Amino acid sequence: MPTCIDMCAEVVAGSAAWLGRGLSCVCVQRRESDARPSFDLTPSQEECLLRLQNRIDVAYDSLIPEHQEALKALWKVAFPEEQLRGLISEQWKEMGWQGKDPSTDFRGGGFISLENLLYFARNFPRSFQDLLRKQEGDRAIWEYPFAVAGVNITFMLIQMLDLEALKPRNLVGATFLKFLAENESAFDLLYCITFKLMDNQWLAMRASYMDFNAVMKATRRQLEEELLQEDITRLEDLPSYNLLSR
Repeated sequence: MPTCIDMCAEVVAGSAAWLGRGLSCVCVQRRESDARPSFDLTPSQEECLLRLQNRIDVAYDSLIPEHQEALKALWKVAFPEEQLRGLISEQWKEMGWQGKDPSTDFRGGGFISLENLLYFARNFPRSFQDLLRKQEGDRAIWEYPFAVAGVNITFMLIQMLDLEALKPRNLVGATFLKFLAENESAFDLLYCITFKLMDNQWLAMRASYMDFNAVMKATRRQLEEELLQEDITRLEDLPSYNLLSR
């Protein structure tokens, strides 16, 4: 799988029409905490991290039936009232993909980006629909494209949690692995929380198209602060979890 740096050079996940116009890749903007020594893991945490890394390493392949079915399933839960005409269709733009073929936006994102979106749609359908259809708040004329934003959130989390390393090199990543060892779906759940938090920040900042990077930075800071609170024993304890609705 390409690194985040490689993907930024190719304009993040192939999304040139949006991210290529002045928006940098939030996922590779390193922080001082990334330079900290690695943390020791329990055998259980090591196993969970390896399984998650294996998921991250799976590239999206439009020729694999499982990937095709997952993409069809995403459409079905997103637009149950509208029949999909094909895996390549102008309809995909309604979801916030750059063009008629979503696989071009998954080029560097990997299958986990699709899994994250599908988990969000199935487990928090109300919040998913609110964000997809931009139903809450006073919105800007130029909004962020929903699906491509979702791919960027996946990347941001991978970098923030240092998931591609053999051991986490920051406290946030080490803290997250405690949750992952207790809940195999912890990454997917954190994705849902992050997406809703990002949209909440978007509205609070009265953001528009070109403010996406600033919103993502604010989202990351808020998420890191919440994960490091002493009284957080599970992801459902995060203050931002309360933003989600089923």
